[in-house]
Amino acid sequence: MIDKLVIVESPAKANTIKKFLGGKSKVVASMGHIRDLPKSKLGINIEKNFEPEYINIRGKASLINSLKKDAKEAKTVYLATDPDREGEAIAWHLAYILGIDPNSVCRVTFNEITKDAVKKGINNPRKIDLNLTDAQQARRVLDRIVGYKISPVLWKKVKRGLSAGRVQSVAVKLIVDREEEIEAFIPVEYWNIILKASDKKTKTVFDCKLVGKNNEKLELHSKEEVDTILADLENAKYKVVDVKKGEKKRNPAPPFTTSTMQQDASRKLNFALKKTMSVAQTLYEGVKLPEYGDTGLITYMRTDSTRISDEARIAAKEQIEKMYGENYYENRYYKTKSEAQDAHEAIRPSHIELRPDDIKDSLSAEQYKLYKLIYNRFLASQMASAVYDTVAVSIDGNEYNFKANGQTLKFKGYMALYVENEEKEEFEKIPELEVGEEVKKEDIEAKQSFTEPPARYTEASLVKTLEEKGIGRPSTYAPTITTILQRRYIEKVQKQLMPTDLGKVVNKLLIENFGAVINVEFTAQMETEFDKIAEGNAKWKQVINDFYTPFGKIVEKVDEELEHVKLEYEESDVPCEKCGRMMVIKYGRFGKFLACPGFPECHNAKPIIETIDVPCPVCGAEVQIRKTKKKRNYYICEKNNGVGQGCYYISWNKPKVGEVFVPNNEVDMELYEKDVEKKSSKTKTTKTKTKTTAKKKTTKKKTK
Repeated sequence: MIDKLVIVESPAKANTIKKFLGGKSKVVASMGHIRDLPKSKLGINIEKNFEPEYINIRGKASLINSLKKDAKEAKTVYLATDPDREGEAIAWHLAYILGIDPNSVCRVTFNEITKDAVKKGINNPRKIDLNLTDAQQARRVLDRIVGYKISPVLWKKVKRGLSAGRVQSVAVKLIVDREEEIEAFIPVEYWNIILKASDKKTKTVFDCKLVGKNNEKLELHSKEEVDTILADLENAKYKVVDVKKGEKKRNPAPPFTTSTMQQDASRKLNFALKKTMSVAQTLYEGVKLPEYGDTGLITYMRTDSTRISDEARIAAKEQIEKMYGENYYENRYYKTKSEAQDAHEAIRPSHIELRPDDIKDSLSAEQYKLYKLIYNRFLASQMASAVYDTVAVSIDGNEYNFKANGQTLKFKGYMALYVENEEKEEFEKIPELEVGEEVKKEDIEAKQSFTEPPARYTEASLVKTLEEKGIGRPSTYAPTITTILQRRYIEKVQKQLMPTDLGKVVNKLLIENFGAVINVEFTAQMETEFDKIAEGNAKWKQVINDFYTPFGKIVEKVDEELEHVKLEYEESDVPCEKCGRMMVIKYGRFGKFLACPGFPECHNAKPIIETIDVPCPVCGAEVQIRKTKKKRNYYICEKNNGVGQGCYYISWNKPKVGEVFVPNNEVDMELYEKDVEKKSSKTKTTKTKTKTTAKKKTTKKKTK
């Protein structure tokens, strides 16, 4: 007989929790959702007040039977899925499958997988929160209706395989809008005049920027203006008119929420959002450590909150004082945004004594990098401010006003551990100057510049914008961006997100015909409605009904009136060798490829070969960029024929100008051998197939 049956979502989480529960307890995994809407149809009975038609997920029959068997043998069943809306919904579905009353005290949650947290959760079970479940159902049903009602219109009017979504289509719109801003941008010329001055005592040279004339702000937009000023300053004497000294404090950032973790991991570790969440999941569920066994290293990684527990606060204080001393600690509280969900703490280490470098050997490279980022960010959030000495100097030359600013780091504070990208420890040093003192002109130069268009979105900046505008939730950002990349609505070029021609066409169609749904305001408003449902202040079916009444009519109208949209493909500079037409760029399962626009008359197609502007370090020929099956880039000489002949250059690393390639590099040689083996086997297969085909044809002729 099983005393306690604890059902979690994943095997890793189950393994970590097992060691905390003694006796006849058993911990098993549901492997995520066990029930969902069917993929083959809408799965929502609109006539019956939007009743979802849930089915058991295909392939989970044996798992469900096993869970039922364990539940029958157990005295008590606890549903310990993740502590969020999705986890609450999984628990609700499990209760249905196992015949458990959702109003019984069967639900347990824990924000971190530690012995104390698990035992506390088990000792304090509660009812399933039906408000949270309803909020998840509302999101699932609404997204299903939008996707399954609009997508068929796209298939019919544009092409098959396309999709639309309440959040994903708004994300595409943001990226398209930004691209249009960039294309419409007209650069404006502007100039800066920099005086390079030195003091008479130390001869230290420092920069002063022209800011005004007769204490009025000055803007320069032409060389003529600049030349006039330079002429005026030809024989000018430069005198210090003001010196302001001060002290500036820089405070640490709060501990991570889901979105800030995704942004920092993207910027600092070059992690895609999907990878960040996947690695964070493993850190939360548990990693095997030599002295501790399976150990959860971080708190739950889906949260909007910057709140931390009192226990964590005390642990942070002890660790900071141990590592740096008392003057480096400062007890800090961070205010969570009013619209944020505050059910969970910020993302932090579960065991502050487990320093990243101490457990590095037990972690994968990716786990170590992300854990270190989370650890340092959390600890820094409870550290003293960085302190700078600042100086601002005003210098006049004739009628013209110059300014020089400098600052020096006096006390590192939190920056001893964690530094933001934009933070600098040292700035230009300004010598000790006094009012009335004359400085020497060493040089004066004019710099022409042009205003720049807004930057394209990266994954990090898109997440930041989505969060600021209230679109989606932290848990939805990674799958949203992954989906629109897979659909080829956008592409990633050197970390920048750019719309494809397909993305532009689909976005235009959706905005023109479904603008009431595919817009920032509506999407943000629906998040507010989901929050109201979660709080028990709104009924989910009423929210869906209010949406569907006008939406259903729009879909019918568009389906009837919209004409077929012809996709215009980008033309390449490569002629089709079969018919002479200029080939166009299309997208397939494996990315871009060249295709003849004369299809179906001409079926010619071929891959696009990317090259770099650095010659092969071995023979000087072009270097091509290729991808492995797992889409990892590698670099290969165009003269490498893959069968051990020709140039042998092949490497994971992009070559540098003047680089001497050493072929005994183990990693590169392994890649080279794999490439040779792959291409050799491909050649043999092709020959075998050719012989077989020829044999079959001969046999046919004999039969005749």
